[in-house]
Amino acid sequence: MPTKRDDRDLIDFQEYWPILKRRWPVTTVVIGSVFGLTALVTFLQKPVYESQAKLLFNKQSGVSSLTGLSSQVGELSGLTNLSNPVDTEAEVIRSNSIVQKTITSLKLKDKSGKPLSIEKFLKLLKLKTIRGTDVMQLSYRSTNPQEAATVINSLMNYYLESNVRTNRAEARSAREFLNRQLPEVEKRVLKAEMSLRRFKEQNRVVALDVEAKAGVEGLKDLLEEITKAQAELADASTRTRALQSQIALNTQQAVELSTLSQSPGIQQVLEEYQKAEDELAVARTRFSEEHPIVINLDKKAAALRSQLEGRVSQTIGSSEFVPEQNLQIGKLKQNLTEELVKSEVDRLAVANRLAELRQVYVVNQRRLDILPRLEQQQLQLQRQLQVARVTYEQLLKQLQEVEVLENQNIGNSRVISEALVPDKPVSPIVPLNLGLGGVLGILLGVGVALMLEATDNSLKTIEEVKRLLDYPLLGTIPLAEKPKGSDGEGSAELPTLHNPYSPESAAFEMLQANLGFSISDKTLKVIVLSSSIPGEGKSFVAANLAVAAAQTGRRVLLVDADMRRPRQHKVWEQSNLIGLSNILVNQAELPTTTKEALMTLDLVTAGTIPPNAAALLESKRMAALIQEATSNYDFVIIDAPPLTAVADAQILGKLVDGVLLVVRPGVVDSAAANATKNLLAQSGQRVLGMVVNGITAGSSYGGYYSKGYYHQNGHSKNGKVDVQTLKIRN
Repeated sequence: MPTKRDDRDLIDFQEYWPILKRRWPVTTVVIGSVFGLTALVTFLQKPVYESQAKLLFNKQSGVSSLTGLSSQVGELSGLTNLSNPVDTEAEVIRSNSIVQKTITSLKLKDKSGKPLSIEKFLKLLKLKTIRGTDVMQLSYRSTNPQEAATVINSLMNYYLESNVRTNRAEARSAREFLNRQLPEVEKRVLKAEMSLRRFKEQNRVVALDVEAKAGVEGLKDLLEEITKAQAELADASTRTRALQSQIALNTQQAVELSTLSQSPGIQQVLEEYQKAEDELAVARTRFSEEHPIVINLDKKAAALRSQLEGRVSQTIGSSEFVPEQNLQIGKLKQNLTEELVKSEVDRLAVANRLAELRQVYVVNQRRLDILPRLEQQQLQLQRQLQVARVTYEQLLKQLQEVEVLENQNIGNSRVISEALVPDKPVSPIVPLNLGLGGVLGILLGVGVALMLEATDNSLKTIEEVKRLLDYPLLGTIPLAEKPKGSDGEGSAELPTLHNPYSPESAAFEMLQANLGFSISDKTLKVIVLSSSIPGEGKSFVAANLAVAAAQTGRRVLLVDADMRRPRQHKVWEQSNLIGLSNILVNQAELPTTTKEALMTLDLVTAGTIPPNAAALLESKRMAALIQEATSNYDFVIIDAPPLTAVADAQILGKLVDGVLLVVRPGVVDSAAANATKNLLAQSGQRVLGMVVNGITAGSSYGGYYSKGYYHQNGHSKNGKVDVQTLKIRN
C-alpha cells in the first residue's frame, strides 16, 4: 500500500518532470557540454601512477627491549594521551631535510623542468596510518611509474638512516650524561655511608631492635631489684629505730660511743683519770684543798681530763666533751651499740644500692625513650644510603647498555613492504570520470532548467491556472497535430472535422457537453470565447467547439468578432469580403452574410476591418444581431479579441449568456492572467468557466486521449470532463 511519503515523492516527481520536458533542449545542451568537456579532459590527461610501500614502527628499538633500556633511547611514545607516535613519525618523514635529500638525490623536476619544490613533493606524497596497527602506508604519485616507486623507496631509506642516526645520537648523549652523573652519585653513596657510621658511633648504636628488647627486659629486672632494695631498706630502718630506742642514742651517738669504748688509748687515759679522781677524792677526805697532795692530784686529774678530751675530740672529730659515763659502757650496751652501728651500716648500704638502682633505671629509661628517634634517624640514613646505592647501580647498568646501543645499527622502524613499479594508472579513471561528468552534467542541466523555469512567469500547469484564475475548468484540449496526408491550414485547425476519432475531437465533445452543465437557470444559447493574450488558441477552440456542437444535431452559428485580427475565414478557408463589420454598418444582412460551413453550422466572418471595432460592437445593431441569431440558431459562438488587448470581449460579454475563457499554459503569464481576472470581475462578466488548450499527448491527461480512453465511435463515454493534474507543453 503506498505511503504518504511515496505520495509526496510522486508529487515531487510529477512537478519536476514536466519542467525537464519543457526545457529539454537546454538541459540536453548542458548535459552534452559537461559530459563532452569531461571526456575531453579525461582523454587528454596524462596517466598518473601511484606506488605504495609500508613501514612498521616498533614501540622501542630491538636493543633497548633486550637490554631493558626501554624508556631512554629510541622509544616511540607520545607526550600526551591524545598524540599518536606513528603520526609523529609521519611528520618526521615529511620534514624538509628528508624530503629535500630525496628530491636532490633523485633530481626530481616539475612540469617546467625546474627542481621539484618541497610543497609540490608533499602534495604528491600521501602518508596513511592503518587503523588499529603500528603500520604506515606511504604512497607517491607520478606520471612516471618507475619514478613513483624509486621516490618511495628512497624516501624510506633516508628516513631509516635518519632514524638510526637519531637513536645513536640519543645513545651518545645518554652515555655522556651518565658519565657525568656517576661520580656525583658515587660521592653521594660515600657521604651516606659516612653519615650512617658517624650516627652509630655517636649514639653507640649496634642493633637498635636488640637493644630495645634488652632495655625493656633490663628495666623490668631493675624494677624488681628496686622493689627488693626498698623492702630491705625498710627492714633496716625499722631495726635501727628499735635499737636507738633501747639505748637512747641516735645513730651518730651510738657510733661515737662504740668508737670511744673500743679505743685503747682513750680507755687507758680514762682509767688513769678515774684512778686520779679516786685518789683526789681520798686525799680531800684527808687533806684540805690547799694541801699540796690535793693540789697535785687535782692538777694530775685535770691534765688527764684534758688529755682524755683531746683524744675523744681526735677520735670522733668533735670538740664537744662526751660524758664520762659514755666513755665506758657495759657489755650489753656495748653489744646493742655495736648492733645499732651495724644496722645503720646495713641500712646505708641498702639505701646507697637503692639510689644506684634508681639512677641506673632513669638512665636506661632515657635510653629507651630516645631509641625510636634514633631508629627513625637510622632508617632515614639507611634509606638515603640505599637510594644512593640503587641509583649508582642503575646508572652503571644503563651506562653499559647505552654503550652497547651506541655501537648498534638498529632503529625503531623497518620496511615490511617495498614500493613496486605500478603497471596500471590510478588517474584518470575513465569510467568514473565519465560517470561523474554525466552526473554533473545532469545536475547542471536540471539546475539550469529549474533556474530558467524560476525566471519564467508563464503559467505552466493546470494547477497553476486553476489556483490563479479560480474558474470552473470545463475542458482540456490536447495539442492538435496535423493529420497525415492532409493539406491546408484548415486541416490542422479542425481536428473535429477532419479527424473525428482523434483525442482532440473527444476533448471538444466533452467541452460542449460540460458547457450544457455550466448554468442551470436557463438554456445556454450564446457565448463569447476569449483569451488573455493572443496565441492561446481561442479561434481554434471556437471553431472546433462549433463543429462539436453541430455534430450533436443543433443548428450552430459561429461569429468571428475579432475584427482587428480575424482568423475564422482562414480556418474555414472562406472569403472575408463581407462579414460582421458589414452587417453592423448596415451594408449587409445576417442571412445573406452567413456561409454554410457544415450542414448545421453557419459561419459569419469578421468582414472588412473597421477603424472603430469597439464602437460597432457596442452599437444597438450588434445587440439586435445577437437577438436575431438566437432566434434562428440553437447555439451561437462568438470569437472575441483577447481581453487584455482591447475592450471588445467585455462589450460582447454584456450581450451574451456568458464568457468562456481560453487559457494556454506556457503562453499566458501570471500578470496577464491576473489582469484578465480583474477585467472580468470589474466589468461584471458572467464567466462560464475556462478551457485549457494545448496539453501534450504525453502528459498524464493527454495520455488518456491518445489511448482512446474517452473516445469510442466518435462519442465520449461521459458528458463531463474529469479534471486532473495535467502537464502542458509550450
